[in-house]
Amino acid sequence: MKPRALYQSPVQTFHKFESQKGKEVYLRQPFDGKMIEFTWRQVGEQARKMASALQALDIPAGSHIAILSKNCAYWVMADLAIMMAGHVSVPIYPNLTAQTLNGILEHSESKAIFVGKLDDWESMRPGVPADLIRISFPLYGGKSMQKWDDLVGAHQELEVGEGPALDDLATIIYTSGTTGQPKGVMHKFGAFAFASTEALRLLEADVELRFFSYLPMCHVAERMLVEMGSLYSGGSICFAESLETFAANIKEAKPTLFLGVPRIWTKFQEKILENLSQSKINGLVKVPFVGGMLKKRIRKSLGLGSAKFCFSGAAPLPQSVKDWFATLGIEILEAYSMTENSAYSHLTLPGEGRDGTVGRSMTANEVKISEQGEVLVKSPAVMLGYFKMPEKTAEVLENGFLRTGDKGVVDADGYLTITGRVKDIFKTDKGKYVVPNPIELKFSSSPLVSQICVVGVSIPQPIALVVLGEKASELNRDDVEEELRDQMLALNASLDKHEKLTNVVVVQSEWTVENEFLTPTLKIKRQQIDDHYGKHYRDWYNSDQVVVWE
Repeated sequence: MKPRALYQSPVQTFHKFESQKGKEVYLRQPFDGKMIEFTWRQVGEQARKMASALQALDIPAGSHIAILSKNCAYWVMADLAIMMAGHVSVPIYPNLTAQTLNGILEHSESKAIFVGKLDDWESMRPGVPADLIRISFPLYGGKSMQKWDDLVGAHQELEVGEGPALDDLATIIYTSGTTGQPKGVMHKFGAFAFASTEALRLLEADVELRFFSYLPMCHVAERMLVEMGSLYSGGSICFAESLETFAANIKEAKPTLFLGVPRIWTKFQEKILENLSQSKINGLVKVPFVGGMLKKRIRKSLGLGSAKFCFSGAAPLPQSVKDWFATLGIEILEAYSMTENSAYSHLTLPGEGRDGTVGRSMTANEVKISEQGEVLVKSPAVMLGYFKMPEKTAEVLENGFLRTGDKGVVDADGYLTITGRVKDIFKTDKGKYVVPNPIELKFSSSPLVSQICVVGVSIPQPIALVVLGEKASELNRDDVEEELRDQMLALNASLDKHEKLTNVVVVQSEWTVENEFLTPTLKIKRQQIDDHYGKHYRDWYNSDQVVVWE
């Protein structure tokens, strides 16, 4: 199914809203305690002048141009300029090693790179090929580069016209590498146009959409929901300045639509419980008027007082967490998708949630479950393929259907439940296969557990590695052990014999992006877990303690 003619490219829809809302603020950038604002017209002028500068470079039409920066206003302007100039964007995670960065730049055949807001440019700089054209963003960029303001000041606005065609290649998005080498996912403008237009139709938003941008914009979820969502709805974006200012920034942004990964929602939960005990919350929410005021106060304290749509995606969110927020008047809507289908697959709409599911199929999205239980999807949002990887493309695309790598079931009403990853299944040394995801979801209902990974390679039965949350610091060690033991025994009662956990291992260090246990989208790297802890699995399994401390 091809995108219909009624779809507009991102450039076309940007120009439409620029003509309608030229003097209204589109992008808001906090910087050094101040808020820098850009109207639609100012964004358009900057983007068209930079597009003219890009066309003046000695590179072929349709060249690949990288963006290396944390989210900021100039990220969006650079992306628009690349589109307007007839080139292809290659967004890159801003916290990669120099080696990984170099691999992506070389593989993508990038001819130029925008360098912007980064924590440690000097450590990444060796990964940028010496002959690559470098352009720095205002406010953030490094030295020895062409300056954004200089290039914009030296060029007139480009006459863009209709902009790129829907069948033109728009971007190459490199996956976060949970299963090895990052792969370059190729998407055309038609995929972006279809996914953005149809998703907004499904939401039927009756409020002005205000977006808060803090998850990596190089990731497909933030790119589609926030950047493309704003371009296709005429909404505004406010960016987070830093982790330290996150709380203040989101309160100032007052988003009406918010996307959080599960780690963000559990952090919100921990923050609330730092100030209010669970028993106090349980009592107050039952009191008329007082309960309503409490819910309103909590939503406002999180910066979600105006949020009509609160989404969770990128990884499974425990049902217990969704239920907990629901008691506070925050309905978390789960969504399910991939980089390979432009973040367009399944969605939970307000008031239509069903426990344990990720919602129903979105418009014009075909869904099949293979004989092996794998979820297959097909829509105009599915990728063209992996850049320069025809064998890998053939592994996941068949007759237009995308093999998601996820196992799942669809109920009679069309709700999809994800039951595990096809490749995350591991075999114990008894020869029994274990699917870790459902076990992890159930165990993570414990308020003591911040992170969990169920492992079992080369041992007879699986064990659970856990990182404790803030709540555990309020208890002594014996109480923590007792609660973890009780949680494990209760969970085991619902598991098959070969799935039952023998031990819970409390590890000392949090798993983060920086120590490479998490991908930039906060998914656990299971291979990294096995590589780091695997030598201890047998000793932990043979321990006479149910709860083992690393």
